[in-house]
Amino acid sequence: MDFITITSSNKTEEFALKQVAKQATSSLMYRLGRTIILASVCVEREPVSEDFLPLVVQFLEKSYAAGKIPGGFVKREGRAQDFEILTSRLIDRTLRPLFPKDYRYPTQITLMVLSHDIENDLQVSALNAASAALFLSHIAPIKSVSACRIARIDNEFIINPSISLLNQSSLDLFVSGTKESLNMIEMRSLGQQLNALEEPLMLKALELAQKSLKETCTLYEEVFTPHQNELLFKESQGIIFNERLLDLLKNQYFDEIIKGIESSALSERENVFNEIARKISEAHSEFSLEEIELSLEKVKKTEIRRMIIKDKIRPDKRALEEVRPILIESDLLPMAHSSILFTRGQTQSLVVGVLGTDNDAQTHESLEHKAPIKERFMFHYNFPPFCVGEASSIGATSRRELGHGNLAKRALETSIKNKEQVIRLVSEILESNGSSSMASVCAGSLALYASGVEIYDLVAGVAMGMVSEGQDHAILSDISGLEDAEGDMDFKIAGNLEGITAMQMDTKMSGIQLEVLYQALLQAKKAREHILKIMHEAKEKIVINFSHLPATEIFNVAPDKIVEIIGQGGRVIREIVEKFEVKIDLNKPSGEVKIMGNKERVLKTKEFILNYLHSLDQELEQYAIDEVLEAQVKRIVDFGAFLSLPKGGEGLLRKQNMDRCQVVLKEGDSIRCRVISFNKGKIALDLA
Repeated sequence: MDFITITSSNKTEEFALKQVAKQATSSLMYRLGRTIILASVCVEREPVSEDFLPLVVQFLEKSYAAGKIPGGFVKREGRAQDFEILTSRLIDRTLRPLFPKDYRYPTQITLMVLSHDIENDLQVSALNAASAALFLSHIAPIKSVSACRIARIDNEFIINPSISLLNQSSLDLFVSGTKESLNMIEMRSLGQQLNALEEPLMLKALELAQKSLKETCTLYEEVFTPHQNELLFKESQGIIFNERLLDLLKNQYFDEIIKGIESSALSERENVFNEIARKISEAHSEFSLEEIELSLEKVKKTEIRRMIIKDKIRPDKRALEEVRPILIESDLLPMAHSSILFTRGQTQSLVVGVLGTDNDAQTHESLEHKAPIKERFMFHYNFPPFCVGEASSIGATSRRELGHGNLAKRALETSIKNKEQVIRLVSEILESNGSSSMASVCAGSLALYASGVEIYDLVAGVAMGMVSEGQDHAILSDISGLEDAEGDMDFKIAGNLEGITAMQMDTKMSGIQLEVLYQALLQAKKAREHILKIMHEAKEKIVINFSHLPATEIFNVAPDKIVEIIGQGGRVIREIVEKFEVKIDLNKPSGEVKIMGNKERVLKTKEFILNYLHSLDQELEQYAIDEVLEAQVKRIVDFGAFLSLPKGGEGLLRKQNMDRCQVVLKEGDSIRCRVISFNKGKIALDLA
């Protein structure tokens, strides 16, 4: 077994090689503090024939890693939790651009959390473990990558903070990359305030991250290179195109290709190119249909990138910094608490807002928390197939949908003033041609306001793209689906006029230079200002329907009265909820009663509860200690019998008192009894 220790960027990582999972292509045990992750890479020897990278990344948490047994009925790990899926995506998005373009061997990277000390960062640890295992596997010429997290506490940036320090931060910035450039960025603001980060400060944080990554990646390559496997798969020459076919496309079909490029809708564009391929196949049988489609794709991509780099014009004729036309409509759905339809070009998001009570919060289990945590602000993003003209059924939530919803949530959550409110926003993507997640942010911010939720400010989002050829590059504002597909970067930035609240960057290149990122940040700010101006105009026209919005009434009763509101087996509270059509949350230790629903019903419910408790008190006041009564047995329970008293109310005759007098009772019997005490609103009885 080889044991390696690497110290860099405020952390000491330990790697145990050739210790476990030896039948994998490569594996290692990664340790940071008391956090241990098993990382393995497995590669199939036969490539797939399809033109895609068959890479799968799975990050798995084991409950025993934190000394816990899974909650719920089934006591074993089952469906992946949101954090596991999001971390898997984060690692995939970092590693995928590093593979050679013609790599086609099915590759599985598995990260299993075997121990977690709650203080060390699981995402940074998992990505570094995956990077080391992939570098050691030497399955292709792949650079070493690493990750770091940047926090900001008291206006100072901190590299790789502990979890407890991160909880005090106003910034959560996750960055991964190579020695030379950045591959992936995830950022969000933290805290009770909006805490938007200005662009110059963001650049400073990214510079700090780049310095940290360079240090770590250099050490990784120095230490791990001697332990690499023999190179399994060498990079090939790639696809060889038929020059005669390329000339044919450029000379005879170029106008039709341009028409296809200028088609705004994905389905329309595909139809144009399918028709071109069919015509060429019928007229030139010497070329196969697959060969024609590949050559068409190459000509299309080359021309799109040339237009953007050389002519400074985009496929839909927009200027590089131009944002598509925006239309905002509100109050479309009369029964929802808010609804906003946000249309930008051919991208359309309908965000619906609903307010709830504490019982509506989403409960999650996590290795980093001893008890289940409650998610009070939920943002769910749905991408049905019809939004891109596809004829297929709607299935389970995809990783992409989960990731986009999480990004929108991170962009908006610090804009909410009252963090105790339970809010669910749902974004239904009705049409998509680029940046539907950022359209969801814009619509979501307005939906919060339209729901009567107090917010610090509106938040807008915009997706930036980039096309790079040699030393030339062009930054694109508000990218379309075609520009996303044929470009080199997808950089989503959300925030207000002051700064950035959330950010996400993916690249198809091996990395992006900091100066390019900063240019994109400044250009995104201009686009954001333009979008926010339109959003503020729309906000002024929104009429909040307070009469329809749920009202909340909170009051306190004596803690021992909560059981009276609940009733035997929950009977009383069930009847109240059904009668008044409200939601009720009860806190037994504090005696707090929270009622939520229609304002008129809420007030009537409060009045009913208080009158009900008062009537119980009055019933108690009618009786005195040692008073002898003739009572009727109402119901028998394990610990005694409840008796219906002659002047109203009921009392409890305990089983030990019945046994002492050798009395056997059944429901309906009459018996003489004596009042012996009043305890927590209950009358205790004994046999007279």
